Amino acid sequence: MQKLIIFIAILISSMTFAQTTISGKVTDTKNQPVFGANVYLDGTYDGATSNENGNFTFTTEETGTQILTISFLSYETKTITANVSTFKDLKIILREDMESLDAVVISAGTFEASDNSKVSVLKPLDVVTTASALGDFVGALQTLPGTSTVSEDGRLFVRGGDANETQIFIDGIRVFTPYSPSPNNIPTRGRYSPFLFDGITFSTGGYSAEYGNALSSVLLLNTIDEPDQEKTEIGIMTVGGSLGRTEKWDKTSLSVNASYINLAPYIALFPDRNEWEKPYEGAQGEAVFRQKFNNGMLKFYAAFDTSNFDLTQEDINVAEGVRFKLNNRNFYANTSYQGILGKGWSINTGLSYTIAKTDFSFIDNDITDDENSAHIKLKLKKRFNSRFKLYFGAEHFTTKFDERYASEIVSPVNYGFTSNNSALFVESDIIFSKKFAAKVGVRADKYELSNEFKIAPRASIAYKTSANGQLSLAYGSFYQNATSSTLKFDQDVKSQNTSHYIMNYQFVNDGRLFRAELYRKEYDNLVKYDTGFESFDSNYTNSGSGFAQGLDVFWRDNKSIKNVDYWLSYSYLDTERDYRNYPTKAQPSFANTHNFSAVAKYWIDDWKSQVGFSYTFASGRPFTNPNTTEFLGDMTKSYNSVSLNWAYLISPQKILYLSVNNAFAFKNVNGYQYANTPDVNGDFARRSLKPAADQFFFIGFFWTISEDGSDNQLDNL
Repeated sequence: MQKLIIFIAILISSMTFAQTTISGKVTDTKNQPVFGANVYLDGTYDGATSNENGNFTFTTEETGTQILTISFLSYETKTITANVSTFKDLKIILREDMESLDAVVISAGTFEASDNSKVSVLKPLDVVTTASALGDFVGALQTLPGTSTVSEDGRLFVRGGDANETQIFIDGIRVFTPYSPSPNNIPTRGRYSPFLFDGITFSTGGYSAEYGNALSSVLLLNTIDEPDQEKTEIGIMTVGGSLGRTEKWDKTSLSVNASYINLAPYIALFPDRNEWEKPYEGAQGEAVFRQKFNNGMLKFYAAFDTSNFDLTQEDINVAEGVRFKLNNRNFYANTSYQGILGKGWSINTGLSYTIAKTDFSFIDNDITDDENSAHIKLKLKKRFNSRFKLYFGAEHFTTKFDERYASEIVSPVNYGFTSNNSALFVESDIIFSKKFAAKVGVRADKYELSNEFKIAPRASIAYKTSANGQLSLAYGSFYQNATSSTLKFDQDVKSQNTSHYIMNYQFVNDGRLFRAELYRKEYDNLVKYDTGFESFDSNYTNSGSGFAQGLDVFWRDNKSIKNVDYWLSYSYLDTERDYRNYPTKAQPSFANTHNFSAVAKYWIDDWKSQVGFSYTFASGRPFTNPNTTEFLGDMTKSYNSVSLNWAYLISPQKILYLSVNNAFAFKNVNGYQYANTPDVNGDFARRSLKPAADQFFFIGFFWTISEDGSDNQLDNL
């Protein structure tokens, strides 16, 4: 019996000695105790929670080297690896997690349109429910500050830059031909349907070192990662029809969309100022295939469209008018992969290929353009912690452009070029605290055609001035090679350059957002030529220069008035440039000094309807009057347009949609055309360049057939 008692005592004693007490105190960087922090040994059930004084204690039977983990919401998780016997009276300091919702974000020069962004100026829904946009994401972005109203063109003109200075990317990969061709004085539209995208980033300046070959702006479109359900979407419109289908499997999904547009019936009811031999006709098809893996996602996006028209337009120098015919075919394919490599590493890579062919003729001139372009890109990211992330990568662009020109008096002649541009980029996000952050990067571009190597530094900083406000600064150097209209005649021209300086203030609070941004852009090495238009006999130089500076203001509020969401945008632009065939530096003909937009949307429960309103004002644009001696010395009258729309839910999945652009039929003037020769009094006669039609009416019926029986296309209208 005595031996048994001794054995039990030894056993209890050994068990007692096998237990180790772990203790300590958890505080933040200001030495304040952290109450409720989880403290535990990895791979065990041994742990505790810190008390109101930050203290914790628990025992364990584990021995040897162990990993002690300390975590708490909004703080960085901390781990300590050591012998368990040393985990006594620990002093643990937790740092704030810089990725929490109230942390500072870099905002200078960037508008976010995403459901997932910390600060979204627009949502995907806004892109297609804005009355003046007519379902075009570019049209919706033209209601934001920093853009100029060039109603006869339809592309993005950003902060004193022409439309060629903005580049568009889908899932990070370049789109070389983003717009459909159109006749003179009729605005173009973006080629791609907005319903396939769930995120848009519109950078009006100071953008990331990841993006190059753009002097003024980049527009980033991100396709939907994962559709919520299977559905079929049917659209019947006054201008055509559309059909879409989404299929979902376990880790795979496929979305396809097709549309057909024919303006002949519409123009028969509402004739415009053109004499149409064949009104615009176009067909489009798109598809997005998605494959999810355990650590990543593969996407394949493809789009094909074709369009043609034939019309005669009035011309002051040609009594019978100018005949203009066009046939365009465009194919774009994009493959991208995003994945996690482990240990803080991730990868983003992809490639795109574009095949575009355009046949057009005017008067007795026949021109055929063929473009084949590709972009391949590899980007790696290393996340060291929530305070420091490093991005770096490489990319290559190639374009082969061929043009064949012939007329009744000129034998067929060929022009063209092959361009190859390569780039390396590196950039880091440095979060010093929840109040102060920086983004610093550099880009190196090799332009093979002009034999240039350019270094472009970029930097942005942001500081939170209050719980809801922050101040940001950005600087960047940007390069872009000449456009195809120049390179097809002269491959020796050098790249063009801008420098951006931006100061931004942003305030966000409970559904209200205010932004104000000052900027300065300096242009150098702009392309100039010495003829009336770019031609084979022009002399090209890089002696052009210019500047653009101004103020952009944006306000959005969806809380103050029940069921009402509205935003206001204002831009002031002061710009001059000496480029193209300009004899002197002047405000370019596409630039408005003042631009103002107001957009409002109101949901009426009793009517099961959403009504929308958009107003656009733009001050006059300069033009040259040959009856005076001043270059670009006269101004057009101001532009005004009010657009209205109404979406009525016949049932949860059936929508009747009506809209009218320029509802009050303002008589806008885009510019003037003057006679080539003066009359007997020495005066040059002129005619107004008016829009093809003062108003545009649209009626559509949209029907969705989905699994839940409630999903509809309201976000596509």
